[in-house]
Amino acid sequence: MSSPTRDLTIGVLALQGDVREHRAMLESCGVATTGVRRASELAGLDGIVLPGGESTTMYKLARHFDLFEPLRAAIADGLPAFGTCAGMIMLADHIESGIAGQETLGGLDVVVRRNAFGRQVDSFEAVVEFTPSWAEKFTYPATFIRAPYVEKVGDGVEVVASISGAGAGDRIVAVRQGRLLATSFHPEITGDTRIHELFVELVRS
Repeated sequence: MSSPTRDLTIGVLALQGDVREHRAMLESCGVATTGVRRASELAGLDGIVLPGGESTTMYKLARHFDLFEPLRAAIADGLPAFGTCAGMIMLADHIESGIAGQETLGGLDVVVRRNAFGRQVDSFEAVVEFTPSWAEKFTYPATFIRAPYVEKVGDGVEVVASISGAGAGDRIVAVRQGRLLATSFHPEITGDTRIHELFVELVRS
């Protein structure tokens, strides 16, 4: 566990998805957390997590609560963000297999394929090697649930983890660009805080 850093406050987008799980993991890392449903709740945050859930529902609710544009602007202005599964889709500049008119917050120069690993019944677990440039590499027990993967990355994007596809080569499942981090799997449900700790380190830097 990281040393206490309660001077940091990290928000968790609380419109839909694994909100409680992310808050519990972050608090285990020693940071304060808060749920974010309104634009006013972005004030004073040191970072934000976009949780796993349903990406289309999340962007529609963000629009409904007038949060979408302020959150997009905050991320563009440098607010550190960590997206998991649906959150990865929300951070991608481009998506494949989205619904008509689906919007993203953007920030990551990647193309993400939505539901790339299949339906709920195709969910699986795999041990992935995490190779962050700002910390020692480690293996991590990843859970994939209707998960996306990254099809293309821009020049400024660091590939942090990949897994081997069934006869289709490696699939990129974690990326970082500046203060943005995203995984196609759900670290919030593992009880293993190491990836959340990496995001806290990005926020502190």
